[in-house]
Amino acid sequence: MLHQAPSIYQSPKCFVTYGMMGHVDPRQIPSRGKPWTAISDLDFIHKVDLIIPQDIYEAVAQKMTEREAPAYYRVVMTLGQVLETKFLTQYIKLGNIMMLSEGKTTIGNLFTLREGNLDLYLDRETYERAGLEGKPYGIKGGRGSKPRWTMSVDLLQDLNAKQMTSSPRPSTDTGIHQIPLRIPSTILAQGDREALEYSATDMYEWLSLVRLESPRVVAGDAIDSYLSRYAPPGADSTADQVQVFTNCPSQSWFALSGTTFSRNILGGCNELSFLRPPESSGEFLMWETKSQD
Repeated sequence: MLHQAPSIYQSPKCFVTYGMMGHVDPRQIPSRGKPWTAISDLDFIHKVDLIIPQDIYEAVAQKMTEREAPAYYRVVMTLGQVLETKFLTQYIKLGNIMMLSEGKTTIGNLFTLREGNLDLYLDRETYERAGLEGKPYGIKGGRGSKPRWTMSVDLLQDLNAKQMTSSPRPSTDTGIHQIPLRIPSTILAQGDREALEYSATDMYEWLSLVRLESPRVVAGDAIDSYLSRYAPPGADSTADQVQVFTNCPSQSWFALSGTTFSRNILGGCNELSFLRPPESSGEFLMWETKSQD
């Protein structure tokens, strides 16, 4: 059996329910049975109309003005910002917030947040990249409609996650060939971009090998040139003792690198490396390696 694709010309359906409602305690509003389940199923309400007789209008209006009106804000923020610790704790776990992102459940990506439940409506590409467990959403096998998935995450639930941490692992007494860690003044004076790129590449390669604790930068390394032709650029004849983890004085050089977790199936990641040359007054070098998501 073929299902027709959703169309704006399809007529909406109306279901009528007749039932009896018992006494309602305002201090303990029912949550089961109709009409309460139908009311609670309404999540993001745009407008509320109340029609009452004129003779009770004043009493009802006074009650409504005494109640605190809900606040509405239009914000520009990513889903990652919503899940940050401060916002998650203050507005979701301790507060009472509802959020509806721009978009539609049938086209593009959309997320909703209600009573601590995060619901995601994703296209196929985003769903596969998210790596979360979900289920198909919408009409199956519909012509002209692309496959979509939905998933739900309870942000109020204790995930019982095991706390993990890491400790610094200093590498000391690594005798290496120290290379000049400054861009030659002649290159800067002449504005030679090509020479600057070569010099910066040499320094970045040397710093990367130091981080990897490669024997290629260790003093006295005598590997066969057939296996490796690397030689530290402009290396001093004497070996310096380098401590990768250290508290650097203001006039000392240091290099700091940060690498992200893998972002794609190929293991690509982003990396930033920062170098402060020796005896520099605000001078630095920075390398940014960005992966294609």
